[in-house]
Amino acid sequence: MQNPDAFSYEERYGVAKSTKWPAIALLFAILGIGWLMWSALYHSNPPLRSQLVSFTITNDREASVRYFIERGDSQQVVVCTLIARDFYKNIVGQIDQEIPAGGSKVELVTVVPTRSEAVNADVSSCRAA
Repeated sequence: MQNPDAFSYEERYGVAKSTKWPAIALLFAILGIGWLMWSALYHSNPPLRSQLVSFTITNDREASVRYFIERGDSQQVVVCTLIARDFYKNIVGQIDQEIPAGGSKVELVTVVPTRSEAVNADVSSCRAA
């Protein structure tokens, strides 16, 4: 019979190995938080923004869209695609409106011709020309 004073956990369970995972996890956390902060700051201020202000269905063949453009470079020419949709969300009118260089903040009203009656209109996208 063994001496109870000679019991050793190392003999019974083996020697505990030191792990480096906390240091690796800390490194990934620091890099991840840094990337998250950079991407949030970079994408929160795009060089070109567009916002629909309102739309009006003037008759069965056209819709009027009022929208706002904010661009970082006032000398940049911008092309916005405006669309009108019918009740079933089909696109019944689409036009590309070129906005010449000028102010950095511009509010415009554009008429979108349609092939049938529209129920809503929107700014689909804006891009640099």
